[in-house]
Amino acid sequence: MAKTEKRRKPRLPKQVTLAIQAASDKQAIDLAVLDLRKAGGFTDFFVICSGGNPRQIRAIADGIREALGVEGVKPAHVEGVDRSEWILLDYFDFIVHVFGKETRAFYGLERLWGNAEMIDVSVA
Repeated sequence: MAKTEKRRKPRLPKQVTLAIQAASDKQAIDLAVLDLRKAGGFTDFFVICSGGNPRQIRAIADGIREALGVEGVKPAHVEGVDRSEWILLDYFDFIVHVFGKETRAFYGLERLWGNAEMIDVSVA
């Protein structure tokens, strides 16, 4: 199945939509969402995006935390803020990965979770 055939436009949970919007507001690059519910994942969704430099990566992560915090939602776990090459925000039902471009290419989460459905976030 071609990658474009795996894209779909489902209704996303409100918190995931807020995270996508907050990342977009901070000019996140290559925003993607993987639906892991049928892929045997430990969470329902991955929200994946990139920033152009460590400062932008931190700003994207901070923007997401702030937007969800307004809703009373806080991450259960946060990693990577000090180095800002890959910041992970774990919200249990979904995990946000904010990468530097090179780090994202190296780890290739979209490739690693190739059996997950890629969600079209252009309408999120």
